[in-house]
Amino acid sequence: MTERIEDPVAGLVLAAGGGRRLGGRPKALLVHRGRPLVEHAVAALRAAGCTRVHVVLGAAAGTVRARAELSGCVLVENPEWERGMGSSLRAGLDSLDATGARAALVSLVDQPGVGAAATGRVRAAYTGEHALAAASYDGVRGHPVLFGAAHWAGVAAGARGDRGARDYLREHAAEVTLVECGDVAAGYDIDTEADLRHLE
Repeated sequence: MTERIEDPVAGLVLAAGGGRRLGGRPKALLVHRGRPLVEHAVAALRAAGCTRVHVVLGAAAGTVRARAELSGCVLVENPEWERGMGSSLRAGLDSLDATGARAALVSLVDQPGVGAAATGRVRAAYTGEHALAAASYDGVRGHPVLFGAAHWAGVAAGARGDRGARDYLREHAAEVTLVECGDVAAGYDIDTEADLRHLE
């Protein structure tokens, strides 16, 4: 039986990365402003209006569950997280299939510069299950990305390695609504030791 939810847009946080270039520190647990990054990502989605948030965990999933305050979230463990972000995206979309959600607003756990303002702008681009939208930073496509449910199967089919939905978005570039967010957010990633300077 399909679960009915009032909000058609579900938030989806990809938080499974092991931080290979960060000495094996799971990105979800990196601390920013006193709390793990995964909490910031969830808070941004909720502030943007997503009442349902799914979080895909992988590296140190048990520790993330224990240390991060993720009450009210649906936690999805990806046993194949080491194969890259594509596997986490597939796991997350699979977890949304039975919820009644008509779109997924996908954010990355390692982008603390993307907050509620940018997330809310992209969420506002939802027009139905065929919606396809992404944040843009000075004209360059970034995250978060909104996928209407009509796109989920295609996105999942092409999500391999660390490419996630990149190929799908490129192939459907004419359909993607770019939502400029450079004035309210910074779309950097926390990938290397040098990037840790962004954390407070």
